[in-house]
Amino acid sequence: MSAPRKKAARSARRAHLASDRGEPTAARESRVLRKKLESRGRLLDAAFRLMAERGLDGVAIQEITEAADVATGGFYNHFKSKQDIYFALTRRVFEDFGDALDVLVAKLEDPAEVVAVCIRQTVLRAKREPVWGQFLLREGLSPDAARRGLGSRLRRDIQRGIERGRFKPLDPVMAFVATGGAVLAAISVQLHAMKGDADVGPRMAAIALQLLGLSAREAERVAKRSLPEARIVAAVGGTKD
Repeated sequence: MSAPRKKAARSARRAHLASDRGEPTAARESRVLRKKLESRGRLLDAAFRLMAERGLDGVAIQEITEAADVATGGFYNHFKSKQDIYFALTRRVFEDFGDALDVLVAKLEDPAEVVAVCIRQTVLRAKREPVWGQFLLREGLSPDAARRGLGSRLRRDIQRGIERGRFKPLDPVMAFVATGGAVLAAISVQLHAMKGDADVGPRMAAIALQLLGLSAREAERVAKRSLPEARIVAAVGGTKD
């Protein structure tokens, strides 16, 4: 049987089964797709919580499927491996957030304010969503952190500030490393020792701007500017003000 005829036969069988159940084919396929997406979402949510706590190597696939209430074999309907779901998480958790930050600062002309707003929003989100913050700490210390996600955006924004003469760090590479590391340290302290401190973000932004060459007075002034109104993408799905 030729390929087109095989495809037609499969379609006929699906239509026959659907008619036997009194359910239109389109509705049945929509229901199957919805259930598949729900299973994928539960797997991502479970992996997110577990890996934020224990990291990639500290979590087994069976633990993810049990937490998600999905059969172990069902995992491979969505992901090839544990590394695959981890990379899917980093894309959804950080790339979506980074894209939202790019929109938020698109109209800001001062490179220093762009960096300050992004740092403050990142620290603020880690405070509001501790699991997201913990996941960021683990990912931020990974070997590829500087080449993707929020790390690559910070490097880009620093470079733009240097090109425009706003930033004049003694060592651009070490300024990026120190800034990124300081932000992660601030998030860690906020999550574990300074939970009630509402000024961690602005204070961290001011320190970061000084690392990039601004005076202490100028850095503090920029770091305390009003934040643009934001609607930031939530950790694994949806949105968050």
